[in-house]
Amino acid sequence: MSTYILGIESSCDDTSAAVFKDEEILSNRIANQDVHKSYGGVVPELASRAHQQNIIPVVDQALKDAGVKASDINAVAFTRGPGLMGSLLVGTSFAKGFALANNIPLVEVNHLHAHVLAHFIKEPDGDNDHPEFPFLCLLVSGGNSQIVLVKNYAEMEVVGQTIDDAAGEAFDKCAKVMGLPYPGGPLIDKQAKEGDENAFQFAKPRIKDYDYSFSGLKTSFLYFLRDQIKFNPDFIEENKADLCASLQKTIVDILLAKLEKAAKDLKINQVALAGGVSANSGLREGLLNLAKKRKWKTFIPKFAYTTDNAAMIAVTGYYKYKSGEFANHEDAPFSRVVF
Repeated sequence: MSTYILGIESSCDDTSAAVFKDEEILSNRIANQDVHKSYGGVVPELASRAHQQNIIPVVDQALKDAGVKASDINAVAFTRGPGLMGSLLVGTSFAKGFALANNIPLVEVNHLHAHVLAHFIKEPDGDNDHPEFPFLCLLVSGGNSQIVLVKNYAEMEVVGQTIDDAAGEAFDKCAKVMGLPYPGGPLIDKQAKEGDENAFQFAKPRIKDYDYSFSGLKTSFLYFLRDQIKFNPDFIEENKADLCASLQKTIVDILLAKLEKAAKDLKINQVALAGGVSANSGLREGLLNLAKKRKWKTFIPKFAYTTDNAAMIAVTGYYKYKSGEFANHEDAPFSRVVF
């Protein structure tokens, strides 16, 4: 008999619901929140209110897309954390209510684990190639930059992580300094395609082992612009493409240098990307070039599974459901990183 999993994702500003039949995706609906663009970043209170408005229609549409009824669902998987507490509470509360109403078990999902396991989402008529254990996953997003050793579906070890800011945060904050709207990361990626990545040099941190740091890069970028604007007030506008390309190359170089070191030391030749920043074209191209040099087998997620989405929650929930890992209705969401 087939197993149907409903996935609920509400960790930040995207409300998403997905339905899985065994390991195969049937639907994946996402409602975005444009309200935050006016504020240059996600406003937690506005995010939680939007989730309350979006959660019911999004789940309803996901079930319709999948061609199933609520009574067909065997378990509901939800993001317990990390994320914005108000946003998480909306998804958690809905998942608990759905489970009680349909007398089915709850499955809690760690948002970061789900990003890694997005590589195991199977699509109809897709090649569905996925990493073999163990593999390394470079998990990069607005809130996290980590190198994860993935031993199996349930066992993951963070071997390197940022000691301050994340790569995605560096992209967004540097974009804001240049006057680009939120979210700035995708706009930097777009502008970088028209620029010279070697036009400018920015600071690269010297951090031990496999850890990252991006606060120094942000400071270097800010001071560089401040000094240039003194001589030419139009410096940013006249050099925006080159600035974006140079900044992107610096961040990609920092990320891949530590990944290369970890793969070599741990003797791993299967490497994957995950998280919102894995959509960055410079990072994707850089990984493919490095993989060719190091003879790695690489796995890069489809764009639909790079940002926050319920498909990755559902596939993670499926594996936990099969192993009998159920959550209690007393379990509260957590906002901080717990890997």
